[in-house]
Amino acid sequence: MPKKQSLDRAPESRRIDQWLWAARFFKSRSLATAAIHAGHVRLNDQPPKPAQAVRPGDTLDLALGPMKWTVVVRALGERRRPAAEARELYEETPDSRARRETLRENLRLAPAPGSGLKGRPTKKARRLIHRFNEPGNIR
Repeated sequence: MPKKQSLDRAPESRRIDQWLWAARFFKSRSLATAAIHAGHVRLNDQPPKPAQAVRPGDTLDLALGPMKWTVVVRALGERRRPAAEARELYEETPDSRARRETLRENLRLAPAPGSGLKGRPTKKARRLIHRFNEPGNIR
């Protein structure tokens, strides 16, 4: 007969895709798995597999869009909890925090071209776009 796991004993490790989901870096485990397969996650400077175990003290490098995170795992957590509690599962390195703040400020000061455009182009703008895209029309 198999032994029952004690309720007061916390697990020593957890799957990395489960931990990323519980720490609220991703909305679902499948998104976390896709990011791991795409190479956006590194565990202790090595590319992990989704089922690889993460333990307290491990270092994770995450690339989430333009933001790059470097976090140290502090706790594993049993379930997905509110964001305030999820932040207790990890500690971001000071270098990572400074890098993200600099990038956030740069993005605020110099937004991406076309980010202010809203809706469909006007008739005049559409004609300019078509004229620009026609071959041989270099002005």
